[in-house]
Amino acid sequence: MNRALKRVSIAVLVMFLALMINVNYLQGFETTSLASRPGNSRALAAQFQYQRGDIVTADGVTIAGTKPSDDFYHYLRVYANSKVFAPVTGFYTVFPTATGVEKAENGVLAGNDSSLSFRNFIDMITSKPRKGATVQVTVNSKIQQAAYDGLKAILQGTGHVGGVVALNPKTGAILAMASYPSYDTNLLATHDVAQLNKNDQALLAQVPSPLLNNAAQSAFPPGSTFKIVTSSAWYSQNPANNPNTLLDSPQPLKLPNGNFLNNDNGEKCGDGSGKTPAITAFAQSCNTPFAGLGIQLGGDALKAMAGPYGFNQAMDIPGVTAAKSSFTAEADKSLTAFDAIGQHDTTATPLQLAMIAATIANNGTLMKPYLIQQVTASDLSVVSQATPTALSRPISPTIAGFEKQMMIAVVQSGTAAGAVANAGAQNLNIAGKTGTAQNGVVGASRADAVFTAFAPADNPTIAVGVIVQGGGYGAAAAAPIAIDVIKAALGKS
Repeated sequence: MNRALKRVSIAVLVMFLALMINVNYLQGFETTSLASRPGNSRALAAQFQYQRGDIVTADGVTIAGTKPSDDFYHYLRVYANSKVFAPVTGFYTVFPTATGVEKAENGVLAGNDSSLSFRNFIDMITSKPRKGATVQVTVNSKIQQAAYDGLKAILQGTGHVGGVVALNPKTGAILAMASYPSYDTNLLATHDVAQLNKNDQALLAQVPSPLLNNAAQSAFPPGSTFKIVTSSAWYSQNPANNPNTLLDSPQPLKLPNGNFLNNDNGEKCGDGSGKTPAITAFAQSCNTPFAGLGIQLGGDALKAMAGPYGFNQAMDIPGVTAAKSSFTAEADKSLTAFDAIGQHDTTATPLQLAMIAATIANNGTLMKPYLIQQVTASDLSVVSQATPTALSRPISPTIAGFEKQMMIAVVQSGTAAGAVANAGAQNLNIAGKTGTAQNGVVGASRADAVFTAFAPADNPTIAVGVIVQGGGYGAAAAAPIAIDVIKAALGKS
């Protein structure tokens, strides 16, 4: 009997010790992990007992803050100019749900991240009210406003969508990320659970969805903007190739499968001789020369160039959920001809288009895009700060110089010259490329309008990608938006 009791006692003691070790381990090492679990309603309620940190723009505008609430939650999340900044801030609800920066930086905004533990301890012993850290994003409020206003002016009432992304080509900082349609994030910040569900269902029922960030999550055919990638592959193939090299430019181009590919409206390229300088073909956005290059280069060579530009790559950008832009290497060279001019199944997001322009602007080096600039604790000490890093180097500075020459020609004498003149932006020294992409949608009456650009061309500080679904010609719908964004960035608006 005593032997049996002894065995039971030892077993109980071992289990008790294991329990104590586990409890101490959880409290000492798993606090942050447990607090951030979606099902932890106690932790969620506790987060609302403290003032959540603000989200501010690079130019100091508060776009997400809090105000006192006389209910159980103590503080209510409040978003300023919410439709404009929804793709940036995302939303934070009384349910364990968040998006955008609210999700990516939830720990520091709530004040329970391990990086704030010592500061929270000091606040506790000094009886100072606890407050979450402030997150500063890279977005500039004026550039963001210009991007959203441009999309709204063209898309309102059309049932179509669009997106704009602006980058600092030298650092990768996201200067603007606008999407249309958008939504009021305050609708999802309410503490009234019944009203929250009603608002959520109403937003989910809208078509097209305002909850989708079309600047980064929606991919469209890039059209002729992809000719930047195609010409980059061609320049890389032979050091002798340059903007003045003559390209075959028949009208139409007979494909390997016997079908024909045409220039827009069947127009002849250049002087109609069938041989056109690359820079002229690019400025006029002729299809047949670049489709011919696609046949010559092959799908594998185009894919090898598209990859370092960002195609087929998962974008790991805290605060941004980004879809992959896609390029498929086809065995059928007739399909590759269409891929080379941004058609067939080639797709790109506005973010991807901005990355292409940023690469050219930065002499062939693509910087990794980022949205979070700095995190500052309530005592104003810096918790973390972004460090710009290179993502890839698709092309050499020499080839980037060739591409820049061609993009300047597009604006000065090519397909975008009229848009720049109409906007009175000739003195902004913009380099760009238009795209008019057949979207393959049955019944669609108009193509998608695409434009990518950077400025000033001699010392670029901004690169822009714009896609307007159903907008028609890139020069007519997308280019004016990009020009307004550039004006805002350069203080010319």
